[in-house]
Amino acid sequence: MYTLNFDTVKFTREYWQKKPIVIKNAFNEFEDPISADELAGLAMEEDISSRIVQTQSQGWNVVQGPFEDFDEYGEDGWQLLVQAVNHWYPDSQPLVEAFRFLPDWRFDDLMVSFATPKGGVGPHIDNYDVFIIQGEGERRWQVGDIGNHQQRGGDKSSPLVDDFEPIIDVVLTKGDVLYIPPGYPHCGETLTLALSYSIGFRAPSQQELLTEMADSLIDNNLGKQRFTSTEEVANKGLVSQQQQQGMMELLSQLAQDPAQYQTVLGKLLSQNRFELDLNPFEQAISETDIIEAIEDGANIQRIGGLKVLKLEADNQAQLYVNGEVVSVEGIDAEIVAMIANEHFIEQAILSTWRQQPALMTLLTQFINQGWYYFSE
Repeated sequence: MYTLNFDTVKFTREYWQKKPIVIKNAFNEFEDPISADELAGLAMEEDISSRIVQTQSQGWNVVQGPFEDFDEYGEDGWQLLVQAVNHWYPDSQPLVEAFRFLPDWRFDDLMVSFATPKGGVGPHIDNYDVFIIQGEGERRWQVGDIGNHQQRGGDKSSPLVDDFEPIIDVVLTKGDVLYIPPGYPHCGETLTLALSYSIGFRAPSQQELLTEMADSLIDNNLGKQRFTSTEEVANKGLVSQQQQQGMMELLSQLAQDPAQYQTVLGKLLSQNRFELDLNPFEQAISETDIIEAIEDGANIQRIGGLKVLKLEADNQAQLYVNGEVVSVEGIDAEIVAMIANEHFIEQAILSTWRQQPALMTLLTQFINQGWYYFSE
């Protein structure tokens, strides 16, 4: 179990998306949820996103996984990073749970890194919020102020930025946490063999929102309203400012109509950037099978990384799961909220649900999709 030692309400009020902070001893007696060998094993899998960053005299070299072995990289100057470890390694989920004082829709993934001395990824800026939790070993972190930072070497495609003047310069040890909001340059250097955990939170961009909205309008044959005006000024090749604003008002109307945007948001925010460890049954099971499993003492567990979201003030009886719309018609609102909020539903609660056909149908769908599974 992982329990944070700081006031999350104060943190959210004073630091969240405002400024970076170092929280020493954020966890008491922190234990690494995964070992370096287990992390290396995940990096050998085809479906899991991983990379090695080598520190070189002229910069950093990135090698994409999967990997067969690591001997060629030597004893120092490199770092292994594995994305979405919470999708593939259930024992890491309790660490994620500690940060659920922030909403699930923002949560991106748990990235785990194993770094040798002098290993790092270079100075860079992220477009998302990140908590860096130090496990075994020590790493020095520098964080600069937000500002106009140039990409390293003038390379516009590079994620790296030029060296910066630090406003934070700290050595993290086991159980320490460094929080960095979007836009702040930062750089880590490994001092001893180290395991680190990065919990990222991101929000959709304008590009993502517009793309999702356009796709929805096209798929559903909507959004056909055209711009009209009662006055035309004969200025030949000129498009008046009033007309420009009138055309853009068509988009504003979509953004003000919940029936147009809620499903778009639900689908977008419940998607994952990384593969999920889906485990559907080879042969579909029935509602009767679900009821029998519950009677035999089964609990139901959500797979790692799966987002199950409910939109406030959504007049449509639906949940959004992994980018899909799922009907919850006929299911009590409190139960729907529990399904959205809880990763684990114990047998004692499931037993009270057995006589509700719509609910049993929903759980059957979840398990047949591989989104949930029976657990002891």
